[in-house]
Amino acid sequence: MNIWQKLYESALAVQNERVISPFVDAGGVAAAVLTKKGNIYTGVCIDTCSGLGMCAERNAMANMITHGEHEIDKVVAVMSDGGVGSPCGACREFMMQLSKNSGGIEILVDLEVLKTVKLSELMPDWWGKERFE
Repeated sequence: MNIWQKLYESALAVQNERVISPFVDAGGVAAAVLTKKGNIYTGVCIDTCSGLGMCAERNAMANMITHGEHEIDKVVAVMSDGGVGSPCGACREFMMQLSKNSGGIEILVDLEVLKTVKLSELMPDWWGKERFE
């Protein structure tokens, strides 16, 4: 099994769309991140009616940070229809702020043909790169 399939299946394993309360839904989107150390961390989206929720990618990154890591190699987000998708702007920004090497993070955008993009392609003129120098 290739690493992208492993990441996809890791995300799929935690994706479980559910209603938490009248105000909170979770699990419609799931994500997996592969760290530079080779560990996989997962997370699901948490949607709230007040906008205080969290994307699956940021949830997976929070899990990664909780376990003492901050350098990401690859990211997969599994949408509610089973396809993969690109992280939102907030998730892209969060990833960029984690490390001076974040521009090299690979993001799966098409599972069928294993098409990926680098985070730097999605954030070409990122405002904060000078702060890492």
